[in-house]
Amino acid sequence: MEVRNQSEIKTKVTQVSFIDLKRQYRQHREEILGLIDNILSSGTYILGDVVENFEKNAAKYLGCKYVLSVANGTDALILIFKSLNIGPGDEVILPTNSFVATAGAVAAVGATPILCDISNDLNLDVAQLQALITKKTKAIIPVHLTGRPAEMDKINEIAKQYSLFVVEDAAQSIGARYKNAMTGTLSDAGCFSLHPLKNLHVYGDGGLISTNNDKLYADIKLLRNHGLVNRDTCMRWGLNSRLDTLQAGIANFSLSYIEKWNNQRRHMAAIYRDTLKNVIETPSDKSHEHSVYHNFVAFAEKRDELMKFLLSKGIETKIHYPIQIHLQPAAASLGYKLGDFPTAENIAERMISLPIYSELLADEQEYVIETILRFYRG
Repeated sequence: MEVRNQSEIKTKVTQVSFIDLKRQYRQHREEILGLIDNILSSGTYILGDVVENFEKNAAKYLGCKYVLSVANGTDALILIFKSLNIGPGDEVILPTNSFVATAGAVAAVGATPILCDISNDLNLDVAQLQALITKKTKAIIPVHLTGRPAEMDKINEIAKQYSLFVVEDAAQSIGARYKNAMTGTLSDAGCFSLHPLKNLHVYGDGGLISTNNDKLYADIKLLRNHGLVNRDTCMRWGLNSRLDTLQAGIANFSLSYIEKWNNQRRHMAAIYRDTLKNVIETPSDKSHEHSVYHNFVAFAEKRDELMKFLLSKGIETKIHYPIQIHLQPAAASLGYKLGDFPTAENIAERMISLPIYSELLADEQEYVIETILRFYRG
């Protein structure tokens, strides 16, 4: 892409939000309002045919046997752990550079999060994995961060060697592929978030669980609805973690657009990569990866100064994540300290997330690019 002169762009774009959730709604308003009216007119607001239809369509899209919808992505992890009998006395290995919910879900079932450093791709460093495995280790959670697949073959090989479960935190990666297989289908179970910021989202909270395991499916289906087998009989203590019928309808609508939206993100990522490769370090897919760029995380020198400069020009950026899990106050009892995970800590000082979403205008992206180039030209 040829970047236009700064003065040409400046008159057209004065502010670029990190994300604008209203745009997508405005584009599809009539269709969304129509499906909302149909669901509200039906009188079925919890579970029902709309939820089942979405789950079947999501399973078909992912290429797995089962999908269960739940209240949010964190519950998806918790329900999987409960079904796998992971709890007090057990350890679960996960990367330190992830959203806190990954570790929080482990702690919520009484297990202990064991943190691991990351590689430059922001995913779990498989080379350090085996050294963390003990007699208490029960599972490994690879996180497909930013929509980029983790190295699942190597992780699964190690897990098999030690008879460990693998649970994919695919919250950010719906539609991402590892060796032509969808993330979330490469392990015992996968979980996805349908939070409004995600590539596939609803207008509130929501989550998905994917699995090919018959027993796991049946167990979680029971657990997400109080453990009830019918209105009056509770087989085991469960949770109230159902995706509302209204949100399921919206999710089903979004599912029909997810490939288009993901391809638009990939196109924007390619533009960032081609135009900024000489000034910042940009992410790119390996030959066996198909990333969906939930976030476009680059590494930049003078990162803080760059962010301030961009903000002064009306451009919003983020850091994912400025405080990693091992340095969170909630993790104090785990005994980690600054310096324990050098790669993650070094990257945290240089990472910057640029605006990327399917409704971002070409002029807006050009403005972001030219402003970054202007900063490094001095």
